[in-house]
Amino acid sequence: MSIFNYQGRDRQGQLISGQFEAESEDAVASHLLDTNITPVNINQQQEKTKTSSSIKLNFGKKTVSLLDLIFFSRQMYTLMRAGVPILEALQGLRESTPSDQLAEIIAELRDGLDSGEELSAAMRHHPEVFSNLYISIIEVGEASGTLPESFLKLVNYLELERETRERIKAAVRYPIIVIVAIVAAMLIINIFVIPAFAAVFTKFDADLPLATRLLIATSSFTVNYWYLVVGFIVALPFVIRFYLAKETGRLKWDRIKLKLPVIGGILYRATMGRFSLAMAICVKSGVPWGQAMSVVSNAVDNMFVRGHVLKMRDDVERGITITQAATSTKLFPSIVLQMISVGEQTGSLDNLLSEVAEYYEREVEYQIKNLSASIEPILLACVGIMVLILALGVFLPMWNLADAAMGR
Repeated sequence: MSIFNYQGRDRQGQLISGQFEAESEDAVASHLLDTNITPVNINQQQEKTKTSSSIKLNFGKKTVSLLDLIFFSRQMYTLMRAGVPILEALQGLRESTPSDQLAEIIAELRDGLDSGEELSAAMRHHPEVFSNLYISIIEVGEASGTLPESFLKLVNYLELERETRERIKAAVRYPIIVIVAIVAAMLIINIFVIPAFAAVFTKFDADLPLATRLLIATSSFTVNYWYLVVGFIVALPFVIRFYLAKETGRLKWDRIKLKLPVIGGILYRATMGRFSLAMAICVKSGVPWGQAMSVVSNAVDNMFVRGHVLKMRDDVERGITITQAATSTKLFPSIVLQMISVGEQTGSLDNLLSEVAEYYEREVEYQIKNLSASIEPILLACVGIMVLILALGVFLPMWNLADAAMGR
């Protein structure tokens, strides 16, 4: 499957452009004709060369944050709602934004409009800032003359996305601190504590239990080959990032993380909420079904779920109902399937999907509030196991030291 950029004209003769994922140009043309769009130009999007630069860190370079994008969207809605021309609105935002990176991008957007491009087309030059969902909503707003309302929908969506991310970060902050403290304690014990006990045990030539021998061996390796341990700790984030940069690695991780204990349920519900909200926005904005599902597949930010959404798109294009396509994926719970079925029958799919998104938002908020309470027993068990190993490894030999000292 490749991504194609297309331009076409609808029944009113208005120029429409966008992106569509398909196997060939003929498939894109067939899709456009099915949605009453006459194709004018179809080009395959050039894929970026995958080199080591794709995983390098941009030291010292500030990126546009989600908060900056919310500020941009809200200000654009306010200014355009007040009747300010789009070029003047962009110029005013360029001068008032606190982000230098965003100001530079706004300037490039304005230059694109000056050269005759539409705003959505100018935004496509910055995929690292404007997602496919963002661009598609702007594109529909331009075509329908409701661009200010499109910015308002994006503001609501981005604010909800930011709140969800902040809740998850706040919930996992405590467990991460505890895990880091446990790892630091283990390193200190291995480097400073165990060697002192090992010297005592060696003097008395006592028979050491298995737990003690394992602790001494681990400590000896850490002390003698500390550079390997440090190298492993430093290299691990880069190895993980390199693995996740590959499509197969990202797909496996996205599937696994939805099944993780405790946190997996939260991630699954957050993904379902993101899917429902993005789909509701696309349907309400009038985005064609095929394009809407392609856009939503990228908005869910999970390659495993993305594959199922693209399968739904292919099934719908073959004439299968949305409910049947969603059921065949075995990804959605019964409540979502029921809402989709009712919405499809009554023609109010966008409203029902919005209700599903609100339902999942409440579920995620509730689970995040109780996340610390759910993780605490697991952390306590880990700490207890660590203390038990240390106790058995350090204090059990002490009971035999007296016998060893007396030569027994």
